[in-house]
Order: sequence, then structure tokens, then C-alpha cells
Amino acid sequence: MGNAAKGAQISPLDWNPDAYGQFRDLRLRPALDLLAQVPDLPEKGRVIDLGCGAGAMAEALSYRFRQRRIVGVDNSESMLKKAAATGAYHRCDLADIASWEPSKPPALIFSNAALHWLGDHATLLPRLAGMLRPGGVLAVQMPRQFGAPSHRFLREFATEMFPDRFDFTGWKPPVAELADYARILSPLGHADLWQTDYLQRLLPGDDGHPVRRFTESTAMCPFLEKLSEPERAAFTARYEAALEAAYPAERDGTVLFPFRRIFCVLQVR
Repeated sequence: MGNAAKGAQISPLDWNPDAYGQFRDLRLRPALDLLAQVPDLPEKGRVIDLGCGAGAMAEALSYRFRQRRIVGVDNSESMLKKAAATGAYHRCDLADIASWEPSKPPALIFSNAALHWLGDHATLLPRLAGMLRPGGVLAVQMPRQFGAPSHRFLREFATEMFPDRFDFTGWKPPVAELADYARILSPLGHADLWQTDYLQRLLPGDDGHPVRRFTESTAMCPFLEKLSEPERAAFTARYEAALEAAYPAERDGTVLFPFRRIFCVLQVR
């Protein structure tokens, strides 16, 4: 349940909120689907938006849990500034979500599209669950897109073009099969798990293939960070050409982009 590359784990050093926000509606829908399945919480306890990013879920969380303090946690200063500006969080904490610990047991740890950047979920998820107060809820959504062309091309091309910086020998997808998470979470309480394939219709643009524009602020970002400007241009050109074949434009110019995500909602005993 981890990933590896030569020199460092493949995860971005920082985020570009504006680039990430270009597809806000498509990224928000899975988070709302996750929130809709969160059961009633214990009477007391805070709500933690773990890996809150720019605060896309701030309004929805504060509306659902009006009487609770909502705390945003992220490791990106630029994202946290945007999150704090929503005014929906009681507090925004700059922290590495891999080692973060709450000051008091929360009622809900909500994590949308963040934990796939971390490894060893068999240890991580029980650790997070153990931070909750009795009856508390751990709600997690993660993309499971790593075998799709949009993500597979990045690893393949980076390894072929820049073997001095990228080596995926022995690499395993950071997000496991849904059944694996059932085995991890079920002993800890009531676990509700499911998987959804979203067929996203991406609009055409003047600045490249829509799938490249979708991935460049997330999956593509940590690859580009290791490249010089000329290398980025060559890498992007090859990626764009491959995407044209894998995700061709429809008659109206849009591109159909299937995207798989998994959901885990655990209510601890």
C-alpha cells in the first residue's frame, strides 16, 4: 500500500490552489458523496477536515455540523490560506497529515482525496481510528486511478525518459483493493465501504488535452517537480500525445474521462 520512486516518495512539495480548483465541481462531488454517508456523531467532539486543501468542503461540513468546531489540517501553506479565507473553520493547522495528532479526541476525521499520498494504510487507518472518541467516525475517500492510462503513462514515460530520477521497480499502488480495507477496518467497528466509477466529461480548451489539465495539479505535479523546463516540455508533449489516443475527443469536443474512487466510512465502537 505504498509507492516509491528514486530519490523521494512521489508526492507534491506544495500545491497550486488555482490549478487544482479548475475542476472544483468534479473533485467536490465525491467529497459530498462521502459526507452523505457519514452517520450521526457522538454528542461531543470536533470535526477534523484532514488534508483540507483550499477548503472545498468547509461550507458543507459547517452546514452539516453547525454546532461543532471544524478544524482544517493540511501541509500546504498556500492551500491553508485559501481554506482559512472561507471563514468556515474554527482553526486551520499547518501539519504533516502523516504524523498529525489531535489535541482532543474528535467526533469525525473526514479525509477527502488526501491519504493516497501516504503509505502503509494498514497502520495509518487504525491509528486514525484510534484517535476518535467512542462512536466517532473516520470517513475517507481516495482515488484508485493508478492503473488507468492517465496515471500509468506518467510512471512509464518518467522511467523511460529520466531513469536517473525515476525507478518504479517493485512499485505497488498506494491504494489497495476495497476488500483489503474491509479487512483493516471491520475489526474496529462498523465499516461501510464502496467504490464508484465517475464518468467525467471534460471540456476542451486551448491549453492542451483536458486530461492533462486535470492531472497536472495532482498526479502529474510530483513528476514535473523533478524536471527542468526543457525536460518538462518533452515529457508533457509525449504525455499529451498518448492521452489523445487513450482519451479521444467526442464529436462535441469534450473528452470522457472515467475516474475510480473508493470510500470508507468507519464508526468505531
